[in-house]
Parts: sequence; structure tokens; C-alpha cells
Amino acid sequence: MKKYFHLLILCIVFTTTTKAQAVSAEEQKIVQSIQKHLQENLQLLQKMVDINSGSLNIEGVKLTGDVLRAEFDKIKFRTEWISMPDSVKRAGHLVASVKGKKGKKLFLIGHLDTVFEPDMPANPYRKINDSTVTGQGVEDMKGGDVIIFAALQALYENGLLNDATITAYFTGDEEKTGSPLHVSRGDFISRAKEHDVALAFEGAIGSTIATARRGIGGWKLHVYGQQGHSSGIFQNGYGAIYETARILNEFRVQLGQEKYLTFNPGIIVGGTELHYDSSRTSGTVSGKTNIISPTCIVQGDLRFLTYKQRDSAIARMMRIVQQNNLKGTSAAITFSEGLPAMEPTKGNDDLAKLLSKISVELGYGPITPGDPSGRGAGDISFISKYVDALDGLGAEGWGGHAPGETMSLKTFERQIQRAALLIYRLTR
Repeated sequence: MKKYFHLLILCIVFTTTTKAQAVSAEEQKIVQSIQKHLQENLQLLQKMVDINSGSLNIEGVKLTGDVLRAEFDKIKFRTEWISMPDSVKRAGHLVASVKGKKGKKLFLIGHLDTVFEPDMPANPYRKINDSTVTGQGVEDMKGGDVIIFAALQALYENGLLNDATITAYFTGDEEKTGSPLHVSRGDFISRAKEHDVALAFEGAIGSTIATARRGIGGWKLHVYGQQGHSSGIFQNGYGAIYETARILNEFRVQLGQEKYLTFNPGIIVGGTELHYDSSRTSGTVSGKTNIISPTCIVQGDLRFLTYKQRDSAIARMMRIVQQNNLKGTSAAITFSEGLPAMEPTKGNDDLAKLLSKISVELGYGPITPGDPSGRGAGDISFISKYVDALDGLGAEGWGGHAPGETMSLKTFERQIQRAALLIYRLTR
């Protein structure tokens, strides 16, 4: 029994020593700095969450940026506010940067705004229990913003940013992007092109990381029929509503089983008299049950993983709309650009492997690429074709975009440690 006890002790010592050797002495100091500042950075998170910064709340977004900017000033980052023209009706963006000559140039992405506008019920920061906090934007993504700062703070405290090139870019309108895009994202894209790697801090999903995100586009279907008495339906013509039903069903049958491809008809209006406002996705319609409908409009979104997949879907949808129209009907479909896709690449996969290695060495276990279907589009998609990229490095939580949004306190420090060591190794 004594022999087995000594073997057990040796195994424990060996395992502990192996982990300590994997994380260098310098990296252990980074972890210690993160632990030292954890409570004050949670206080920073509370201060940010308690400021309403809905995308349309220009003053609130700016105030949130001011709070974060003051923290970056303390760690000697050069900070600036990128203003938007009044016509864009958005607050602008916060940029914090350092420039050096060693390692990969990193572009870190956060956003200051939330989906919660001032006229929505308030949900201030508060602890639900020892492992969970709630508050507007606590997970999406003010928690991620603080993770960016806390990771850089730990590196700064240990003198590890002296020759690094890092830009932390916090947009003020990720949830409802300002238009036109070449204005609201022009500076963002231009700066990103000067870097090698982009790391985005949208919410974490378990032990996964995003190496790809789907893009979003829009489509609008306009169907026409011959108005007439309902007694003549089928013989004299099928009308716009039957033809619309045929088209939508063919979309589902022919394209509905393709992985990562979705197309949702979000609104449909059809009848005799129709007024539709695409910009507001709203309409009014009137008709009679004894009149064959002459018009119908459907508007929806199209989500895709690659541009090849998008283009193929568009071509097939157009064929369905233009061919085999029911008697007495015709139809046309148009497509619009939305948010680009973050396509999967080898460079992204290599970053994921490095992050997983760091996570294992820290004792948190491996990380694997997540399913792109589980995420919407994000700011990183605007620049992922220019740089290697990862997303999902932020806070872990639940209920994003909904009242009672929550964040895990248990995993918050872990996320900071992973981010800090990833940044450290990439900038060596």
C-alpha cells in the first residue's frame, strides 16, 4: 500500500511539473497579474454595463468609450475617437494602439454598443449568484471588451508590450451598423489591412472557437398575377399568392438541406392593393376573398459560409423564380449585400490550434472550432479576407440580446488568461 501511495505522489508531482514547464515563468507572471486585477476589472465591467449604449444612443456609446479609453490611457496606449458624419447617425469608434517592430501585428476587435436602447426596460449589472452576473450587454459584448483590456493590462504590467504592434478597435455600431458601410467601416477595414492577425471577442461558446462565421445578404421577391374573379382561379390563372407559395416551397425543397445555407422569408404581403416599405420591412395590404390576387411581395435574408455557396444559391433561386411559373403569373427576385462571411482558412485553423495548446497548458482542456451555424455575422467578417482570424474569445454567457442577459464569472478569468497568452505568443 505504501508503495502505491508513493507512486501516486510521483504521478501528481510529474503532472504538476509538466504543466508548470509548459507555461513559462514569464507567462506565469502574466497569469498572476490577471488574478491581481480581476476584481477591479469586474468593477470596470459593471461601470460599463450600467451605461446604456444602444447602437442609436450616441451619447451613451461615447460615454462607454470614454470609460474604456481612460483605462487604456493608464497602460500607455495611444487612444483616439473615430467620429462619424452626422448623416450616419452613429457615435463612432474607439481605437487604442501601440506600435513596435517584433512579432505579428494584432488587430483586436470589440464593440461598445448593445441591442438595448434607452426606451427598453433597464437591466443594471448585478450578481445573480457567486458564478453569474446579469446586465445589458454584459456578455455581448462588454465582457469581451474588458477581457481585451485585462489581457493587455497584464502584458503591460510585465513589460511585454514594449515592442509589440497591437490595435484594439471598439466599434460603436456593431449591433446596428451605420450606413453607408464604406463610411461606417472604412477606417476599420483600412487599419485592419495593416495587421497580420485579427482576434475578435464576441461571446465564447463552451470549449469552442470560431474559425468561420456565416455572411448575411438579403432578397426581395415580387410576384405578379392576373387579377380576376375567384371563380376563375386555376382555369384563368393562379394569381400571385399561389405562385409565391410555389416559389417558396421550391426554395425549401431544392436548397433547404444544404449545410450552412439558410434563407428565411421574414415578411410576406399579398392582395389586391399593396403598399410596402422595404427600408422599414413593413407594409399594408387589402383585398377580397373573391378576387384573384395580382401582387405579392416577400422579403428575407440569406446566410452562407462561403461566397461560392452564396453565388450558387442565388443562381438556383433565380432559376426557380424565372422558370415553370404557374399560369398567368410572373416573378422577379433581387438580392442585396449585407455582412460578409468569415470563410474558413488554414491560417484560422492554425490560430485555433495555438489557442487550444495554450488552453491545455493552462489546465483548461482543448478548444475546437465551433459550428459556424451557431453564430451570426460580426465585425470580423469585414476584414477576415485580409488577415488570419479567430472570433469567440470573449465572455461566456447566456441570453444575449434578451432581457436578463447573463455572464459566467467562473470562466471570466480563464478567458482573460487564454487571450493574454495568445497575444503574448503571437507578438514574440
